Amino acid sequence: MSKQKWMIQALVLGTVFFLATWIVKPVGVSTQFSILSGKMYQAVDSSLIQENPTREHGYQSSNAYYDKEEGKLAEEIMHPITYDFVFVLAIPLGGFIAYLFSKKKRKTEETSEKSSCPLEERRQGMLRTYGVSFLGGVLLLYGARMAGGCTSGHMMSGMMQGAVSGYAFAAAVFAVAIPVAIYRGRKGGRR
Repeated sequence: MSKQKWMIQALVLGTVFFLATWIVKPVGVSTQFSILSGKMYQAVDSSLIQENPTREHGYQSSNAYYDKEEGKLAEEIMHPITYDFVFVLAIPLGGFIAYLFSKKKRKTEETSEKSSCPLEERRQGMLRTYGVSFLGGVLLLYGARMAGGCTSGHMMSGMMQGAVSGYAFAAAVFAVAIPVAIYRGRKGGRR
């Protein structure tokens, strides 16, 4: 059964993406980080976004990034509680709930008392281990926003819709991710 576990998880993920696309719209989350940053920016500068009924979306911004597409992002900043925003909040919540209920967690807790921490064995601190991953995530998010979408939007939703850009992005991600994972695995002594 454990060998088929990944297949079940893939089918569940595919079903969720299919239902989200069919019922609401394709899944994509990086725009929500721009909306969150816009809300924070607006808390500091209240003149960031102004109503403008002559524009398609009814808002304009003094920031060119927030003002693109006739104020579409500015409108979303003014009204942030949407399906997408709730979806983004649900991602870590769902992950945490799954973690709490997983059998693997219980096994890990039982064995962690008996063995030492793998980070200590490899003589790497938390900052070095997780800091590099965090920096990679920041760079990925920055690049995704420059490209107008994120991995879930470009790769998963894009491929489901048959977009050539989705397949090109997926090929690029795996062409880089697989060699890096192999290199990091060998460097850390894991195979």
